Amino acid sequence: MRDWTIAGTLTPAPAAEHPELLAEPVARALAATGSDATVGVVEIDPDLADTADFCATYGSPLSASANCVVVAGKRAGQTRYAAALVLATTRADVNTVIRRRLDVRKASFAPMDEAVELTGMAYGGITPVGLPPEWPVLLDTAVAEAPELVIGSGVRGSKLLVTGGFLASLPGAEVVEGLGR
Repeated sequence: MRDWTIAGTLTPAPAAEHPELLAEPVARALAATGSDATVGVVEIDPDLADTADFCATYGSPLSASANCVVVAGKRAGQTRYAAALVLATTRADVNTVIRRRLDVRKASFAPMDEAVELTGMAYGGITPVGLPPEWPVLLDTAVAEAPELVIGSGVRGSKLLVTGGFLASLPGAEVVEGLGR
């Protein structure tokens, strides 16, 4: 198991050995990629899953956390979805960068219940691992280049520890300059 410097006070374990800490789509996706041995998982208090609370409580640097948001837009009566992953110290440029990538007139965050239903993941734990295969996974350049990141696990009771290279290798992943502002 890799030595994760961003784990703070938590003790990481290989994600492959703890599928009970992952949302089902996440566990399936990790098993399918064969990368699950290089992905760490840490168990946390679900009430502390929000990024700022997690970092403050467990001593993980905010600069090494990435947030995943589900964005939706309509074109010709069809809803188009994408996931966007940006560092927690930035915000996803939904109105320009993501809107253009989805080729829609207006893009916005998908409603919580819709995002949860479509991903099979818990709100506040949605992650780019295990998303519907037709969705683009947009990664800010800083995310793709990061040596270590903390991201959601699909549930609020744990976090994944990954590299930017791992995220850039996910199906549908696209590195997008200027995605995070």
